[in-house]
Amino acid sequence: MTGLDGKVALVTGASRGIGEAIARRFAADGAAVAVSARTVEEGAHPFPGSLSTTVQSIRDAGGVAIAVAADLARHQDRAALIETVERELGPVDVLVSNAAVTYFEPVDGFDEGHYRLMFEVQVRAPFELAQLVLPGMRTRGRGWILNISSGAARHPEGPPYSRRAAGGTVYGMCKAALERFTTGLAAEVHVDGVAVNALSPSGLVATPGVIHHGLDRGVPADRLEPVEYMAEAAYVLCTRDAEACTGRIAYARPLLDELGVSLPAAGR
Repeated sequence: MTGLDGKVALVTGASRGIGEAIARRFAADGAAVAVSARTVEEGAHPFPGSLSTTVQSIRDAGGVAIAVAADLARHQDRAALIETVERELGPVDVLVSNAAVTYFEPVDGFDEGHYRLMFEVQVRAPFELAQLVLPGMRTRGRGWILNISSGAARHPEGPPYSRRAAGGTVYGMCKAALERFTTGLAAEVHVDGVAVNALSPSGLVATPGVIHHGLDRGVPADRLEPVEYMAEAAYVLCTRDAEACTGRIAYARPLLDELGVSLPAAGR
């Protein structure tokens, strides 16, 4: 493992939930962390959490962090995000694409604007951000790209089919595309010393978005997973030797168990 001390990490969708936890974990190991999202201040979004809160929590713990507001559905915001991070902190060593916009609607009534927005944020944005950071990573001969996925990328099992699957087809399409991008890019840049992996929760993380969509209703307690599992698994994937640990479609708890990493205290 290389550690993150002295490295620059960019985490998108870091105003709350999984992205916030990953940003805090990286900063605790010495990374200078740039966090990005649309919500800059508390109260600007129906869900609790903001970039300002994430940055302040990192700084209060003695870490280094900056906030860069960006709407990743917009090409110009993607380019400006990388430019700002590299100007303020330096070249990006670690990119974590976590941002998501999600609508749960059945296919026969799925809104076209929602469809396009989901693919822009969850597929096109990770693709383009990777394009923007790869030249520098290749020049330096090192880099880590991590795409946050979901078990929704798996094909539904059936028949019979679970009623919980209703409305999740487009979300699953986005995550499946993201995973195929991950493995393809890993093969392309392996020779350059750049690791590319995808990471999903192995259970359900009760983030504000999950609670908003009611996805936690009726889920047994043993299927709920502390957000610290995702943060620790992300840390592992972004500090392991890129030569050996790349092209993984990983799930948090099984990955930690496989690599013999102690689970975070909050998850015990």
